Amino acid sequence: MAGKLLSLLPPLLLAAVGLAGLLLLCVPTRDVREPPALKYGIVLDAGSSHTSMFIYKWPADKENDTGIVGQHSSCDVQGGGISSYADDPAGAGQSLVECLEQALKDVPKDQHSRTPLYLGATAGMRLLNLTSPEACAGVLGAVTQTLTQYPFDFRGARILSGQDEGVFGWVTANYLLENFIKYGWVGRWFRPRRGTTGAMDLGGASTQITFETASPAEDPANEVHLRLYGQKYRVYTHSFLCYGRDQVLQRLLASALQTHGFHPCWPRGYSSQVVLGEVYQSPCTAGQRPSGLNSSTRVSLSGTSDPILCRSLVSGLFNFSSCHFSLCSFNGVFQPPVAGSFIAFSAFYYTVDFLRTVMGLPVATLQQLEAASVTLCNQTWAELQAQAPGQQAHLASHCATAVFVHQLLSRGYGFDEHTFGGVAFQKKAADTAVGWALGYMLNLTNLIPADPPGLRKGTDFSSWVALLLLFAALLLAALLLVLRQVRSAKATSAI
Repeated sequence: MAGKLLSLLPPLLLAAVGLAGLLLLCVPTRDVREPPALKYGIVLDAGSSHTSMFIYKWPADKENDTGIVGQHSSCDVQGGGISSYADDPAGAGQSLVECLEQALKDVPKDQHSRTPLYLGATAGMRLLNLTSPEACAGVLGAVTQTLTQYPFDFRGARILSGQDEGVFGWVTANYLLENFIKYGWVGRWFRPRRGTTGAMDLGGASTQITFETASPAEDPANEVHLRLYGQKYRVYTHSFLCYGRDQVLQRLLASALQTHGFHPCWPRGYSSQVVLGEVYQSPCTAGQRPSGLNSSTRVSLSGTSDPILCRSLVSGLFNFSSCHFSLCSFNGVFQPPVAGSFIAFSAFYYTVDFLRTVMGLPVATLQQLEAASVTLCNQTWAELQAQAPGQQAHLASHCATAVFVHQLLSRGYGFDEHTFGGVAFQKKAADTAVGWALGYMLNLTNLIPADPPGLRKGTDFSSWVALLLLFAALLLAALLLVLRQVRSAKATSAI
């Protein structure tokens, strides 16, 4: 009886294999198509110190998906930021031409008219708007006139608020890190279990800190609510105007002139002719301007390589004397405790990278970062030039910036050794520059939907996988049983 049942198994299994094959033929499919064409978008990041152009691309048939928009190319505009053209608005527009000509080549010609083009200006133009709204309007008008002459779909030039800058930087970072949603290998979208990553940006005129928080902000001005892919996010953000790298250096210069008559953060052996009118022309240093100042006066200022005095000078930038909330960062600004991972980019990255790669100093902990800044600030001008040949442009100011970064993170934002371990200093993620520009474009082009995408894309991929595995298992079982029957038959004939 058992032998008869055994003899029936191979035909039954072969029948099952045939049935599985028929099921595979019945799985819903779509016609095979050529790879979709690409779409493009252009953002001009008009910062306080310079302008950068970013060209992004994504598959044309996947606009509402994620993880697909990436950087196609970039271009750095020569010269200063557009706010530096307050007295020559036409020059602001002309400065963009070289990069726009590159965009004509980088974006396929048949896509020019369908490619959105945006210009977003940040803290440099916010400061100009405070001092001279007329000059600010003139600069924006000039760049608009230039941008409209190109065949792209120009959608306006505007000044971003500090809050916009912070939130769009946070969106960019988490989009590129696939923290919102991810497309898995089994053909389904899923939400990663890891949380979002905080974002810290250090520009030329302002600095931003943005991170997700579970509790409502005590100051509503620091809270933003977002709905992305069906998930709600409560985000804390604050932008500190006049705390960007260039404005900090100007404020330290003004303090050094008034307090010491020398610059403790500059290296010994380095000196510079300082025009007093240029030191105090910014709204960030206007409060330090002495009465009866002759703007054309030139003063020779020398460096002394004094890390202790430099630290004292930098500490004067922060006010911790009053806080009307349960917790504050500095200057009376509410901030919940930092937690989780962070990505620090722009001048944060360049400062730490200089310490790490050029100076060869460890910066993995706050203590190491402080020690590295002290080592840097002890260097003479000759020693620095020997360490970093060909990098004289910002060489004398690296000490002040390094001390400021350490003070801002530790005393200002409240990172300790534990939380600092979660900070990554990067300028790119997924081969794309981290900054507000991508998040800005994703928002304006609706490339991040409020609701989650469908559970599948393309064919029913998971059904294919399951049936293929079943088919393979049944086929293997049938072959093994056939082989066993053959061996059994041979043994019987031998007897």
